Amino acid sequence: MIDIRAETFDGTFPFAPHYADINGFEMHFVDEGRGEPIVLVHGDPTWGYLYRTFIPILSQHRRCIVPDHMGMGKSGTPRDPYPYRLRHHVANLEALLLHLELHEMTLVLHDWGGPVGLGFATRHPDRIKRLVLMNTWACAPWPGGPLPRLLELIRSERGEKFVLEKNGYLEPALVGTTHQPENLTKTVLDAYRAPFPTPESRLALLCWSRDIPVHETDPSYSEMKRIEEALVRFIGTPTLLVWGMRDPVLPESVLRMWQRIYPQATTAEIEDASHFLQEDAPERIVLCIEEFLEANP
Repeated sequence: MIDIRAETFDGTFPFAPHYADINGFEMHFVDEGRGEPIVLVHGDPTWGYLYRTFIPILSQHRRCIVPDHMGMGKSGTPRDPYPYRLRHHVANLEALLLHLELHEMTLVLHDWGGPVGLGFATRHPDRIKRLVLMNTWACAPWPGGPLPRLLELIRSERGEKFVLEKNGYLEPALVGTTHQPENLTKTVLDAYRAPFPTPESRLALLCWSRDIPVHETDPSYSEMKRIEEALVRFIGTPTLLVWGMRDPVLPESVLRMWQRIYPQATTAEIEDASHFLQEDAPERIVLCIEEFLEANP
């Protein structure tokens, strides 16, 4: 078994690892560059590796912080507070960003990174300067229509064996919702697989899908509703929406929802990208972010 803490995955992730003791586990984060902070938050089932192409460019003029959620990437996988809930991830990100004493942040949020990052932002709006939202959501109930069959399977009685024992989730999720799967080379897929070599290491993979609030009785419904109701605090905050338009999980209707919430937002529609748009069109997305930052100094 490789020592993932020092692993660079054939040089594709060459960034020095940093760790902070957060709520009883070691939380890993990348910390590259200097200047105004830009925090890039991944979702499920990825980790900070998702932003490997973004970091070298954005860190030329800013301080890039890229955390790995609890149980993901190079972060620890604690037994407590399993099963991990949205409130735990929000509290972890909050503890890390306050520990780093960050202000005037630009948050770059994808997938579950949206609810987690906006959960922090709604608690500390005075620390947020800009938002970049990419194929994400932050409302209850789930806005994306019927849950994909893969997520329904994970939420069923068979889900635990499917995710923990068979490791059946990660690769189908990545390959199935990347429009150009040829970009997912062996090195890339090995990097995404690396944090999850054993059933015990896959706890977070099981929890994320099961924590999507669909009904009012779901455990994280109230926390998601709290976040949703506080989104109005960022009307007027410079916001960029970058959307993979071929996403079957969070389709165009969710992008239109964000445009109604934030009419001030600039939108970049990536027509040939799916849910994991960072794998489909990384160079174009980084360029969009760079132009957005320059236009909103």
